[in-house]
Amino acid sequence: MSHLVAYLGPKIDLHSLLMTPEAGPYQQALAARRGGPCADGFGIGWRRKHRPWRYVRDCPIWRDFNLEALSHNLRASHWLCSVQDSAESGDEVSLFNTQPFMDERFLFVHHGFVDNFLATLKPACHEYLSPEVAAGLRGSSVSEYLFAMIRQRLRDPDNLDIGPALQDVLSTLEISLRNLNASLNTVICDDAKIIAARQACNQACAPLYFNVNDARFPNAMLVASRPLTESPHWRL
Repeated sequence: MSHLVAYLGPKIDLHSLLMTPEAGPYQQALAARRGGPCADGFGIGWRRKHRPWRYVRDCPIWRDFNLEALSHNLRASHWLCSVQDSAESGDEVSLFNTQPFMDERFLFVHHGFVDNFLATLKPACHEYLSPEVAAGLRGSSVSEYLFAMIRQRLRDPDNLDIGPALQDVLSTLEISLRNLNASLNTVICDDAKIIAARQACNQACAPLYFNVNDARFPNAMLVASRPLTESPHWRL
């Protein structure tokens, strides 16, 4: 199963968020190692000097022997981390499909799938996207195309903020995908906030939790695909 975690708060090192928590992405990936999931790449996004950066690998997270040292030395007040299971999304394993995605403003993760994406939603996306946005597509995943649709919506003349733009895209997809199964849990971060959406079509929504009162991460906002800690303040 894929994992994601987003953090906004006082500066912390990556190790304390990604690797230390018993139910965090790294430990969960290790626990699942025998069964094979969560072995299809991982990525880390953060913000520094008001712009996003990322580090992505198309190998299991436990095989990156540089990550331990990096995680102790990278510090930020914004984090967005993803550990991927391609069996869940149906995407090809490649660096181009490894999340989080980013542009000059945003970090973005989508965990989920769209049934028969290549034959259904992908052609419709190309009709919707401008040549400038479409030219930035490098992979083949539904997640990257979803991010492209959001970026396209932000270019429209009504100048929507990121929250309403995400809501508008997901509402459009709900209509377009009314006869298909889809899971559309999404997190997008800018310099000041985390926007998270939990949505599905024709099936139950996958869980997505938030916590703004975790003693382990004081004065921070957390969003995660499963609770990182034993704090009683995690909410769907």
